[in-house]
Amino acid sequence: MPAIVRPELYLAPLFVLFATLAGCIDRGGIAPQAERLDAAALEAGDAIAHAEQRAAWPAAQWWRAYGDAQLDAWVERALAGSPSLAIAGARVREAQALAGVAAGAQAPQVGVEASVQRRRWPTDNFYGPGPLADTTTWNNTASFGLAYDLDLWGRLRSERQRALSLAELAATEARAAALELQGQVVQAYIQLALGYAQLDIAKDELKQREQLLALARERLRIGLGTRLEVSEAEAPLPEAHRQLDLVHERIALTRHQLAALAGAGPGAGDALERPSITLHALPGLPTQLPLELLGRRPDLVARRWQVAAQARGIEVAEAEFYPNVDLLGSFGRAAVQGGVLDFLRHDKLAWGLGPALSLPVFDGGRLRGRLGAQAAAYDIAVEQYNQTLVQALKGVADLLVRLHSLHEQEGFAAEGLARAEERCQLAAEAHRRGLTDARAVLEAQSQLFAQQRLQQQVRAGQLAAQAELWVALGGGVLPAASGPGDGQLRARAVGLHLPGRD
Repeated sequence: MPAIVRPELYLAPLFVLFATLAGCIDRGGIAPQAERLDAAALEAGDAIAHAEQRAAWPAAQWWRAYGDAQLDAWVERALAGSPSLAIAGARVREAQALAGVAAGAQAPQVGVEASVQRRRWPTDNFYGPGPLADTTTWNNTASFGLAYDLDLWGRLRSERQRALSLAELAATEARAAALELQGQVVQAYIQLALGYAQLDIAKDELKQREQLLALARERLRIGLGTRLEVSEAEAPLPEAHRQLDLVHERIALTRHQLAALAGAGPGAGDALERPSITLHALPGLPTQLPLELLGRRPDLVARRWQVAAQARGIEVAEAEFYPNVDLLGSFGRAAVQGGVLDFLRHDKLAWGLGPALSLPVFDGGRLRGRLGAQAAAYDIAVEQYNQTLVQALKGVADLLVRLHSLHEQEGFAAEGLARAEERCQLAAEAHRRGLTDARAVLEAQSQLFAQQRLQQQVRAGQLAAQAELWVALGGGVLPAASGPGDGQLRARAVGLHLPGRD
C-alpha cells in the first residue's frame, strides 16, 4: 500500500523557513509614539459647563432657524453651484476609485496575451547556428495567465482597509467643506442685513441734517438766525453723503461675495432683496459636550479617519518584512515554424502552475525606512487629531463667552439708545422753543445715530456668533455614523432674536 503524503508536513517547515529568513531584516524597534487624547478627560471649562443644558444641537439644515426663505434658497444654490464643493466631490470619487483598485488587488488576476509575428532569425551565439538560422518564419504565441497573491500576512487586506479609510476621509472632508461654505454664506448674509440696517440709519441721518439746514435757512430768512447757524448746519452734509455712499458700497461688495460663494458671477447678487432674519431662544449646549463633538464635527471625524488610514499603513509596511507567495499559472500555445495558424495545433500546447516566492533578505534599510516613515505619519495624524480636538473645545468655549458678552452688551446698548432718544427729543424741544441753538440738536442726534449703529452691530454680532457656534458644533446630523466609534446623536435648534426694520 503506497504511503499517504500529508502536505502539512511540508508546509510547516516551509513557513518556519520563511519566518527565519525574514528575520534577517531587523525592524529596529520602530513603533508609533503618539497617543490620542481622551475627549472625556479634557476639562471643558466653565463656559461650557455652565451652558444652558435645555438647548440642543442644530438641525442638519441649521440655517433655516433664521426664518429667511431667501437665505435658505441661497444656501442651497451655493451648495449646488460652488466650485470648491465640486472639487471636494471629485476627490471623493477619486478616493472611492482607488479603494476599488485596492480591493481588486485581492482578487485573482487573469489575462490573455497573443502575438502573431513574421520573424527573421539571425545567425549568432544566442540564436544559432541551428535550424532557424538565416530563415524567416512565423513566431506566434497565445497564452492565458493567472496570478493570485495569497496575502499570507494581510498586506493586501491592510491596503484595502487603508484605501477605504482614505475614501471615508475624503467624504468627511467634503462634508466639512460644505459646512464651511454654509457658514460663509450665512455670515455674508448677516453682513448684508447689517448693511441695510446701517443704510436706514445713514438715510435718517442725512434726512435730519437736511431738515436742520432747512430750518437754519428759514430762521435766517425771517431774521431769527445767523449765517453761522446755516454754516454749522451745512458742514455735516458732505460727511453724511459720504457715509451713505460707503454703506451702498458695502452692500454691493457683500452681494458680490454671496454671488461668488454660490459659484455665480457678480451680477447674480443683484437679485438679492433685503434680508429678513429672526431667531428665537438662547444658545446652549447639551451635556457631555466633548464626547458629542467627536461624533459631530466633520474636521474631528476626518482626523480620526486619517489616524485609521495611517494605522493600516503601518500594517502594510510590517507585512513587507515577510515573504510574499504568489500562485502563478499559464496555459497557451506557441510555434516558431510552419503556417500562420500552426501555433493552434495540439502538440504546440504549453502550460505551467505553481507558487512563486519573493523574500526580503537584505535591502540596505529600505523596509525599516518605510516602516519608520509610516510610524511617523501615524504620529502626525494622531497629534493633528489632538490639536483639532483642543482647538474645537477652545472655539466652542470662546463662542459661548462671546455670546454671553453680546447678550450683556445688547442690554447696555438698548439702555444707551433709550437715553440718546430722550436727549434728542429734549434738545429738539429746546431748539423749537428757542432755548438752544442747532449745535445742541446736532450733538444729540449724532449720539442717537451712534447708539443706533452700535445696537445693530451688537445684534449682527449675536447672529454671527450663533452661526459660528452652529458650525463649531458640526452643523447638524448626518444620516449615518460619521466615523469609527461614533455614538447616537440628537438634533435640536437654538437661536437669538434680531428684529428687522421695514
